[in-house]
Amino acid sequence: MDNESNVTYVTLGGHVKVHKYGFLYFVIMFTAYLLIICSNSTIVCIIVIHKSLHEPMYVFIAALLINSVLYSTAIYPKLLIDFVSEKQRISYSACIFQWFIYYTLAGSEFFLLSVMAYDRYVSICKPLQYPTIMTKNTVKVLLIAAWIVPGCQMSVPMPQSASTKLCSFTLKGIICNSSVHKLHCVRSQLLNIYGLIVLVNVVLLPLLFIVFTYMKIFVITYRSSREVRSKAAQTCLPHLLVLISFSCLVTYDVLSARLDADFPKTIQFILSLQMILYHPLFNPIIYGLKMKEIYKHLSGLFCKTV
Repeated sequence: MDNESNVTYVTLGGHVKVHKYGFLYFVIMFTAYLLIICSNSTIVCIIVIHKSLHEPMYVFIAALLINSVLYSTAIYPKLLIDFVSEKQRISYSACIFQWFIYYTLAGSEFFLLSVMAYDRYVSICKPLQYPTIMTKNTVKVLLIAAWIVPGCQMSVPMPQSASTKLCSFTLKGIICNSSVHKLHCVRSQLLNIYGLIVLVNVVLLPLLFIVFTYMKIFVITYRSSREVRSKAAQTCLPHLLVLISFSCLVTYDVLSARLDADFPKTIQFILSLQMILYHPLFNPIIYGLKMKEIYKHLSGLFCKTV
């Protein structure tokens, strides 16, 4: 434990040979962070600028990409500082805050993917009712709820976590995830139960809703014309790819935090970097290449630039 001015510090013990390869890590992750900000922001700007993209589907995509930027910004600046610092540590209060932001935005991702699945369902299966169901007010409410609902659920255990006595001061990771609770002298059974409830509310229920919604879409489009099937594939496939990618990362995060798996430190370090690297870069690539209208405007932008 490091105490300075009555501030409790936690050591991030998941780093591997940071004193030897710290500068290399910094260059790679700083480049990745710039790419994440630029690629996501470019598509968001395209959606904002072009009125033809001011539809619920594209608005939700923009929200998802903004969420990716916020998610990365909650992690990358501290990570980059750690790569060039002698000590990789963080104050316990800052660690709890990073944990809160990290899981709130992860929950928002699943909520937004659920909303996007519902939007596709209404658009493809109930096209005549689409304008009356997906109104501007509905879109606004869903977007606000996407960040507020997970945030409210994640804020409940924060006071207890912040006031709980610590007996360990080394976190087996490079960011503050749920494994922060392993630092507590006494593992709260109440926190564990509440964590499972939040996991069901924020991850499993949205996931089941998304799977059910796309099954309905596939059943209906299978009976429809080839044109309808083509439209469904063009708009639904990117969402499914993003869902699969993010679900795999969340599964790893939950298992690594809940189970005391004794993986080699190097493997844990690599997997942790992949978890925060791939998905924020994956989103703009998928939506930029697979969404026809976004790709058209993106190609036009690059052609003008060249």
